[in-house]
Amino acid sequence: MTSSQLALPMEAQPSFAAADFVPDASNEEALRWLSAPGFPPHGRWPDGRLLLAGPPGTGKTHLLHATAEAEGWTLLRGPDLTGLPEAPLRGVALDEADLPGEETALLHLMNACAEARLPLLMAAPCPPSRWRVALADLRSRLAATAVAQLDEPSDALLDALLAKHAADRQIQLDPALLATLRRRLPRRAAVMAEAVARLDRASLAAGRRLTRPAALAVLAPLMDDGSETSDTEPMPPGTALL
Repeated sequence: MTSSQLALPMEAQPSFAAADFVPDASNEEALRWLSAPGFPPHGRWPDGRLLLAGPPGTGKTHLLHATAEAEGWTLLRGPDLTGLPEAPLRGVALDEADLPGEETALLHLMNACAEARLPLLMAAPCPPSRWRVALADLRSRLAATAVAQLDEPSDALLDALLAKHAADRQIQLDPALLATLRRRLPRRAAVMAEAVARLDRASLAAGRRLTRPAALAVLAPLMDDGSETSDTEPMPPGTALL
């Protein structure tokens, strides 16, 4: 790349491989439900449906993709559901289930899966009781759906998520910066993902690797105190972090 060429930001593709998912107390309930998917007696899901609910970054989409891959199910997104979806021939995994393109399409999909006795796994940030649903029949189906709650991860898992997001974006973070982020970033899964994304975008925009002061400046709005401060651990001037 010449100096006159601009680095074009590319959306990182996260890994949803089952091997990359880290079990934790925060996702223990979901893993129990997913250990026996589908209709009774072989499966544990009432009516063959399960919703994974949890805040952003807690792993619900990862689990949904990994389960669909392992079971050979069809992957769908809620916003893409319109009209009358094709009758399913296998299990369905539906992400962003709380945001259907049309409520009638989601209702049709749920009914079609039930009639064919095919499992339906869904993911959304919160349980259906908190969704804004106009169709009474859809509210009734959702109310009868089992919900597995995912909570904010433990400290150990948050550190693992920070490393995973960096690996997904092919970023190698300096150990000293990692220690700073673990100490000063709010302990929420979504913040870990956003911090790495900001570092990645800033590095691409600058066309070079970021120094430690530059990285801290980029992340200052995310820090617990919302301000940029220097670390007590000395580093040589100009040390690159990414």
